[in-house]
Amino acid sequence: MRFIVWPNEIDSRLSRKYGRVVKRSVAVDSPKLSEIEDAAKILGMKVIEKDPGKLNPRLSGLDEELRTRGMLVLESPYGKGKSLRLIAEKIRELRARTKAKGKSKRRRR
Repeated sequence: MRFIVWPNEIDSRLSRKYGRVVKRSVAVDSPKLSEIEDAAKILGMKVIEKDPGKLNPRLSGLDEELRTRGMLVLESPYGKGKSLRLIAEKIRELRARTKAKGKSKRRRR
């Protein structure tokens, strides 16, 4: 199954009106296109196309600080909703891992 993924679809700062698809409890704060791409690859999804300059038309009325540019075309064995949920969860996991590594380095000093 092939579909377009916009960062705003998993951004916890935005309401559903501005395109958030997943529940706020699952969504992540300010997802970066690179994080979405990495999470998708780890989950076995194929990145077909990547355009870091595109802006989702739904975001045109928002403040610049809330606009997240970029778009990915993914191929996934799951539907779009489930794929977005999995990607958001994986990004949370990766961020937690990165934070934990940073803390452990600080403790050793």
